Amino acid sequence: MNRTARLYALVEELRAAAPRPLTVAVLAKRFEVSTRTVQRDLQTLMETGVPVRSLSGRGGGWSIDPDMTLPPIHLTADEASALTAALAAADTSNPYAGAVRTAAQKIVASMSGPASAAAQGLAARIVTLPSRGDSAIRTAVEQALAHSSVLRLSYTDAAGHESNRVVEPAGLLTADGRWYLIAWCRTRRAGRGFRLDRIAAAAPTGEKAQPHDLTELLLGSAAAGAVQPPALASLTPPP
Repeated sequence: MNRTARLYALVEELRAAAPRPLTVAVLAKRFEVSTRTVQRDLQTLMETGVPVRSLSGRGGGWSIDPDMTLPPIHLTADEASALTAALAAADTSNPYAGAVRTAAQKIVASMSGPASAAAQGLAARIVTLPSRGDSAIRTAVEQALAHSSVLRLSYTDAAGHESNRVVEPAGLLTADGRWYLIAWCRTRRAGRGFRLDRIAAAAPTGEKAQPHDLTELLLGSAAAGAVQPPALASLTPPP
């Protein structure tokens, strides 16, 4: 068993035993490797964000939170290739790019056989010219959306005019490869779209934002006809 397959199998072994912990010795015997190898694999899982943890004392060992992990996902070769292409399109300057990267690492670690070969083959044939994105601004926008908090922006519009705004984020709009923060602008007292690559600075105010309906803020704008991407529809709870 290669290391990638073993990492995947380790997670499933811990899931099957949860909430009961398993010792390193038991895991080493199960996979016919040394205890040092198991310790190294468990550390790798922790570093990639898999919720494994070590419990000390009598009856201790390693365990995983089954509510924080997914059951096995079996991808076809076509699905693996499509996923690889979609991940390649997730530019590092896009919102949630960091989370996308760690999610990709977990998915790749779980793949084997034809799916893994297809993903690796396609990945070797995709290149990109990296864009210049400010990670601090992107993180501030992500956190404001996640926690419904007010942001203070320094913004340059299409005409080159600079302004300072205090905004209440409502959502994100993507169009023609660009990302926009849609928000209620307290300065203009209206809904506005702020292109992420034109935001010069973004800082949280610590104030809770009022809820705003994304569709209503887009009414009367060039994005009034925006619809939810089909791929996200199954993730959205019914009204």
